[in-house]
Amino acid sequence: MDAQERYIRDYSAPQGDVLDWLERESWLRTSHGRMVAGPEVGAFLRLLVQEMKPRRVLELGTFTGYSTIWMASALPEGGRIDTLEINDELEDLIREAFRRAGVADRVRLVIGDALDILPMIGETYDLAYIDANKRDYVAYYQSVIELVRPGGLIVADNVLWDGKVCADEPPRDQQTRSILAFNDLVAGDDRVENFILPLRDGLNIIRKK
Repeated sequence: MDAQERYIRDYSAPQGDVLDWLERESWLRTSHGRMVAGPEVGAFLRLLVQEMKPRRVLELGTFTGYSTIWMASALPEGGRIDTLEINDELEDLIREAFRRAGVADRVRLVIGDALDILPMIGETYDLAYIDANKRDYVAYYQSVIELVRPGGLIVADNVLWDGKVCADEPPRDQQTRSILAFNDLVAGDDRVENFILPLRDGLNIIRKK
């Protein structure tokens, strides 16, 4: 954690004991602790849910459930999050985290490949959060845009990709190329309006017209 991130945490509301525990466990029990969105993004997602009061939220990429808990804690009565995670080895930790946070009754965890699940999901969502395999962001968007109601929001994380999307050199890795293709697709899609928020690794905030 650098000095700026430490300062932000010190002067923001604490995330609470359960999320502190889950952040530690994500580093201890997985090899990708960096994938935790962090309290800055988590608090922003919670604020969106508080203001939107969505009945249905879709999340692609549960990881250990960190972002899910931030959003689920702000759902209105009767609201639900459908969260999709491909790695079945994380299921025990995810469900333990939901239980500790007291949100298990507001979350439906679906284990499997989102690209297989989305065509069969049969729901309409007020808010969708994409934070899964960067190589598939274009395919996720093409499926999710059909499931979000007019006026609803899609939020995609990591769209600045450590600054690689802004580099002068052409990208060499597939993840960066895919994020660039996703940002290009959204910017040219007349079904939506969007802006990129430079919060942590970049959020693309997309409103379906």
